[in-house]
Amino acid sequence: MIFVKSEKEIGLMREPCAIVRDCLSFVGERIGAGMTTKEVDELVERFIRSCGAQPSCLGYCGYPASACVSVNEVVVHGIPDGRVLKEGDIVSVDLCAYKNGFHGDGARTFRIGKVDEESDKLIRVTEECFFRGIEGLRAGTPLYDIGYRVQQHAEENGFSVIRAYTGHGIGREMHEDPSVPNVGRRGTGVRLPAGAVICVEPMIAAGTFRVKVLPDEWTAVTLDGGRAAHYENTVVVREDGVEILTL
Repeated sequence: MIFVKSEKEIGLMREPCAIVRDCLSFVGERIGAGMTTKEVDELVERFIRSCGAQPSCLGYCGYPASACVSVNEVVVHGIPDGRVLKEGDIVSVDLCAYKNGFHGDGARTFRIGKVDEESDKLIRVTEECFFRGIEGLRAGTPLYDIGYRVQQHAEENGFSVIRAYTGHGIGREMHEDPSVPNVGRRGTGVRLPAGAVICVEPMIAAGTFRVKVLPDEWTAVTLDGGRAAHYENTVVVREDGVEILTL
């Protein structure tokens, strides 16, 4: 069931989404070689709490941190620890803030210093996949049109689309219906209503799309060890287009 949000509810979502947007910018300006992923997580938690919000990820289904910090071959849900970031790494930071009774969610992949050409292209194409995915999106658009566009752009550029994880609805709960896959057949799936608020989040890999989850039961890595990138925003479906709340 898709929970359509009223204008009042969307208004209440603006603040946590703005906190997510600003936190991602804050982290992007400070992340660098020599930091540990735990230090990145501490930046996130301090920023979110300084805004009078709560880090939604902390304690979610037992998750032990305020952000997911995923390095190189880690696709999503990397648990921050003592791993030291090095020149040439790529790091996805996925975070969520809760305020006013609602959540906001977003993710970016950052370059640590100078990265190789393929990694640079991977990050760029992953961001492009988000914007391709929402191209033409408005009330009445079939859900799987999003995934169709994401998959088409990723594969045209020689990359693969992670299938095991998807975007999702968001609101009073961090994860609501519908699931928003990054692959799909055009013209299929539920037609999205005006007022639906969803997270569109392409996760794109340089090699195989297959993943495995490590023994910590959270960290998902590519099966072949290839690098992956992640880009996410919280989006409101409107009659005539979309509104991106985390940009």
